[in-house]
Amino acid sequence: MAANAFTTRGLTKTYGSGRSAVHALRGVDLDIPEGRIVTLLGPSGSGKSTLLNIIGGLDRSTGGTAHFRDRLLTDMTDRELTRYRRDHVGFVFQFYNLMPSLTARENVELVTEIARNPMTPDDALALVGLGERLDHFPAQLSGGEQQRVAIARAVAKQPDVLFCDEPTGALDSQTGRAVLRVLKDVNEKLGATLVMVTHAAATAAMADMVIHFADGGIREVVHNKTRLEPEEIEW
Repeated sequence: MAANAFTTRGLTKTYGSGRSAVHALRGVDLDIPEGRIVTLLGPSGSGKSTLLNIIGGLDRSTGGTAHFRDRLLTDMTDRELTRYRRDHVGFVFQFYNLMPSLTARENVELVTEIARNPMTPDDALALVGLGERLDHFPAQLSGGEQQRVAIARAVAKQPDVLFCDEPTGALDSQTGRAVLRVLKDVNEKLGATLVMVTHAAATAAMADMVIHFADGGIREVVHNKTRLEPEEIEW
């Protein structure tokens, strides 16, 4: 049995108070094993991105507990959460958030300069298939290539966990499959736990574990006995 990368118990998140309060998470109990590909699936407002933000150290819960390995995230100071994100976590979002005035290599260097055990930018970009595009600016790259630069930037620090929030949401299906292939390769080559938020139910077929969210809670957890390769996914 794999050890758990994350464990949550009774995790809640409420925005506002009184009659206008929004309960984004309603007592979530969850175990995410190390080194696996995990998909958080559900409609907008179901709580999946809120969970990702809390275990990613970007937001705080209202109640309950969340552990990263044996460390209690929900009890960390702001300084400790910053160190946790810097040392252990990589993020990939739907929109690439690249600096337009910097080349692909320079965008990745933004992370490698502060990471404790980084790859070289050239190695990170080679890992995502952009070894020949190091000196191109974002405007000279396709959408899929820009997303791969964003992935290279996230993995250059060699994180223990890679969080992806709708990483294929702005891409067509063919380009989306190519990005999913890169994410799967990162999971396999670096051993990073991959937690991916998506609306696209078809992408769940490549995951080890699929967590279905609805109304701030977990409706179902499915463990895939067989997984599709990214190139086989239809959406």
